[in-house]
Amino acid sequence: MKFRLWGHFAALLTAPGSESMNLSRVKNELRKVIFVRKIKNMEEFAAVSGVSRPTVSKYFHDPVSVRDSTRERIEAALRAFDYRPNVYAINQNRRLTKTVGIVVPNLSDPFFAEIARNIERRCIAAGYSPTLLSAHGERALENEIMDTLRSLKPAGVLFAPLGRASDRSALARFCKDVPTVIFDSQVEGVGRGFVGSDNTDFMAQMVDYLRRTGAPPTLFEMKTPPNPNSNKRRKAYLAAMEAGSGQPSVLSVPGEGWDFEETGYREGKRVLKEGLPTPTVLCGNDRLAIGFLAAAHELGLSVGHGREIRVAGLDDHPFSKFTCPPLTTVAQDYAALSDEAVRRLLDEIDSDGGGERRPDTLFKGRLVLRASA
Repeated sequence: MKFRLWGHFAALLTAPGSESMNLSRVKNELRKVIFVRKIKNMEEFAAVSGVSRPTVSKYFHDPVSVRDSTRERIEAALRAFDYRPNVYAINQNRRLTKTVGIVVPNLSDPFFAEIARNIERRCIAAGYSPTLLSAHGERALENEIMDTLRSLKPAGVLFAPLGRASDRSALARFCKDVPTVIFDSQVEGVGRGFVGSDNTDFMAQMVDYLRRTGAPPTLFEMKTPPNPNSNKRRKAYLAAMEAGSGQPSVLSVPGEGWDFEETGYREGKRVLKEGLPTPTVLCGNDRLAIGFLAAAHELGLSVGHGREIRVAGLDDHPFSKFTCPPLTTVAQDYAALSDEAVRRLLDEIDSDGGGERRPDTLFKGRLVLRASA
C-alpha cells in the first residue's frame, strides 16, 4: 500500500503541468487512493493514525492534554482521512460535564454510605464531580435513575445494583450506552467485569475461627434477601462446614427487603426462645447481627466467648464496633474496593466504554475479633 501511494504521488508530481498543481489537488488525488474503505470508528482511526485508542480518546476530550507531537500527528490524520467520529459531539458533551454518577441500592444503609464516601473522594481527586443517587431498594426507581443519568451524559457511572430486584435487560443496555463499572452486587452477564468482595473467603475465615474456638456456628439468614451476595455466603458456609467435617445448620428466617435490623431483632427473639441448634450464631451480615444482639439483650442473654451464646457477622458495618458487646466480623476492604472501582471507571472513560470484558476483581476480607465471639 505504501509503495502504491508513493508511486501515485510521484506520478502526479512528474505529470505535465505538475509545476502548477496545487496542494489541494494532491490531497484529493491521494484521498482517492487512501479511502479504499471508509473508516468506521475510532478504533480504525487510531490504527491508521498510529496512535493508541486511549490517546485518541484523550485528544477528543481535551486536545492540549496530549503531547504536541502526538496532537500534530492526530490532527494530520484527521485532515488526511477526513474522519469525524459519529459520537464526537456526544462524547465531548459527556466529558465536559466531568460528572461521575455513583448509584447505590439503599443510601440509608451506612455500609453503602461508607463505600460511596470512599468512592466520592477518589473521583474528586481524579478531577471529576460525583453525583450520588440511591434506588432505595426499588426496581422502578433504579430504572428511573438510569434514564436520568443518560440525560445528564456523565463521563461514567459506578453502579451497585439492587441485584435480584434489578431489571437485568435495562441494566445491560445502560452499561452498553454509558461507561459503567458494576461493584458490590454482581448481576450475571452484565457489564465488562465486576469489583467486589470475596464472599467465599469471608465465610471461610469466620467459620474456621468459630469452629476452632467453640461450638460450630449456625447460619442465621434472611429467607428472601435483596442482594445476591447472601446466596453466595450460604453456599460458602455449607462448603466450609463440610470441608471441616461439620454438620451445617441454617436458619432461614422470614424477611425481605432492606430491613435487616428489624428482621434480625424480630426473628432473633423467636429463634432464641425456641432454642438454637448450637450456641454460636453466624449472621449473614452485620445488620442482621445488630438486630440479633438487640434481641439477645432484651431476653437477658449474655453474649460473648465463654458465655451463653456467641454472635458474629460479616462486613464490618460502620456501627458494628459500637454494638453491645462489640461485634466480631470480617471486614470489607473499603479502600481497595473503592480504588479499583474508580481506576476501572477511568479506564472505561478513556476507551469510551469500548474495552473488552475484564476478569472480576474480588477482595479478601480481614477477620476482626471483638467481644461478641
